[in-house]
Amino acid sequence: MTGDDASFHDHVDVEALFTSDVGWSHLEALTGIGGRLPGSDAERRAAEATADAFESVGARNVRLSEYDVTGWERGQSRLAVDGGEAFDVLALPRSPSETAAGPFLDLGYGTPEDFEAADVEGRIVQVAAGTPEGYERFVHRTEKYGRAVEAGAAGFLFRSRLDGDLPMTGSLGTEDEPIGAIPAVAVSKEVGLLLARRFEGRRLTLDVTATIEPATSRNVHAELGPDTDAEILLTSHVDAHDLGRGAVDNGTGTAGVVAVLGALAEVESELDTRIHAVGFGSEEINLVGSSHGARELDTDDVKAIVNLDGIAQSRDLEAYTHGFDALEGVVAGTADYFDHPIATADGAVPFSDHWPFFSRGVPTCFVTTSDDRALRGWGHTHGDTLDKVDPRNFREQTVLIAGLVGALADGSVETSHETVDAVEAKLDDEGHLDGLEKMGWWP
Repeated sequence: MTGDDASFHDHVDVEALFTSDVGWSHLEALTGIGGRLPGSDAERRAAEATADAFESVGARNVRLSEYDVTGWERGQSRLAVDGGEAFDVLALPRSPSETAAGPFLDLGYGTPEDFEAADVEGRIVQVAAGTPEGYERFVHRTEKYGRAVEAGAAGFLFRSRLDGDLPMTGSLGTEDEPIGAIPAVAVSKEVGLLLARRFEGRRLTLDVTATIEPATSRNVHAELGPDTDAEILLTSHVDAHDLGRGAVDNGTGTAGVVAVLGALAEVESELDTRIHAVGFGSEEINLVGSSHGARELDTDDVKAIVNLDGIAQSRDLEAYTHGFDALEGVVAGTADYFDHPIATADGAVPFSDHWPFFSRGVPTCFVTTSDDRALRGWGHTHGDTLDKVDPRNFREQTVLIAGLVGALADGSVETSHETVDAVEAKLDDEGHLDGLEKMGWWP
């Protein structure tokens, strides 16, 4: 990256970003709404509030784009040991509303090797969140569920990694088959370890109840800068799971988009490329909103996507540039200019709203928190509340992201798309393809 490439950073008003409360106020508004499950009234109110926030900071052409989803609402669910104890458990979103029974089998982390070594047929299978230390790649919950279904499991238990009776939720299903094939629940770390200690091989009955009916979700769009065909996408997701208040995941990302739009609106004349902000709905049900958005937009015109998800769990950011050297250069230049580290990685990350765009070859930068804590911190648990977000960290991140997005939009950086075959080859090289097929995320 040359010195000229960093010129836009001179226009970022650091003091204004630190003193403005527009981003933080929107974070408070989103967490005030609470859990924002896809298709719910709470998600609708959050989308409308985000549209109002986009307008308030000077963005134009603010609009909502609606689409159909399979609505899902959790009822009471229960796990019982024949002749023993019973536990109240939490259904995983888009679990079928069904009862299953079978011998209990704990599969540890539920890696592909764990499934290959076990007889899963007809059993209630438990897997833990995360992967063993030093394992070659991250194994997502939905991959583990897909392997359990493929192996003939009767039911699925997802054990949290967090202490303190905090079950960890997360959705199932695919775009084509929105409701999962077998009943599935979240259990706390404590309950899961108790089951593994005392009830291996004992018969369990898993009873899941849920309301499943058609619903509507929506994406929130806004624009800034010149009316060019080419555009930079700045994205986040508005929805959140219903266990907490969606502060970290992903109130911080959407509030960050609001703050960055406000900062860039003040220096709009310096932008050479249109910035198209999108607050996606229904991310938490396997990226339904961003998949809809990728089909709705002409992705050939997308110069790059910068997706924000969980941006304030710690002081430092991490940017996944997915092998696009031009984006890695912009990230490095931004970190150098502001003398603030941004960790970078060029590997692919399928698990947020940039994925439907990267899978089409769009230059992709996924911005999240650089944090030694495994997985998503407090996200997907009852602990995802506003007190987990440090205002200083949030404001520092918005400075860096404003510089990054502005530098991509000032005309000094050239990007080029990859072919779908090249994307597939990258995913194969990194060991993702088999897991993505089990998840139903890749043909």
